[in-house]
Amino acid sequence: MVGLIGGMSWESSAQYYRLINEQVREARGGVHSARLLLWSFDFAQIEALQAAGDWDGAGTLLVDAAQQLELAGASAVVICTNTMHRLADTVQAAIGVPLLHIADPTATAVKAAGIQRIGLLGTAFTMEQAFYTGRLERQHGLQVVVPDAADRVLVHRVIYEELVRGHVLPASREAYRGVMRRLVERGAQGIILGCTEIMLLVADDDAGVPLFDTTALHAQAAAQHLLAQR
Repeated sequence: MVGLIGGMSWESSAQYYRLINEQVREARGGVHSARLLLWSFDFAQIEALQAAGDWDGAGTLLVDAAQQLELAGASAVVICTNTMHRLADTVQAAIGVPLLHIADPTATAVKAAGIQRIGLLGTAFTMEQAFYTGRLERQHGLQVVVPDAADRVLVHRVIYEELVRGHVLPASREAYRGVMRRLVERGAQGIILGCTEIMLLVADDDAGVPLFDTTALHAQAAAQHLLAQR
């Protein structure tokens, strides 16, 4: 059984639930579905802690969620958001089951595609802080390219003011296409959609290079864990 820490936002958590169940049904056939536990936060509480830079406070909440999921029988924990992987090491240290890190299946897919220099879209926290880019570079040997300052502001704004609120706007899709085009001009051979809501906005035909959807890749890793336990 996999424990999902979601609600950050529920828009993407719903995609995790769908994708994991689809993959388990495809693998096992019939009416099989995934054994999942879902801890869903009120994202307003988490967003306020992010904005205040209170990562210790956020870490306390995530550790409690992970521990409760473990007590309820989860054999692995999934944090259904890229940004909150800033606290992945804290959460892993507090539980006795694996935390399936979102960057690892993403990096595996990037390298399997023969890509070395990869662009990254996400929240400002994900694009600018070392917890994510550092893992991709140090543990997986990738070269990470992030948008320039103005584009980072745009990408972050669309996530928090639109996507987490369920607003998918054509103008923002076009703006993201421009950001991705500029990453490619700087040598990105592919682009990581490093926020779990971005998959709601852009698709493969929105860029001239491969896109790596962290939501789908992370959900696949969770499904593989479930299937391996059979």
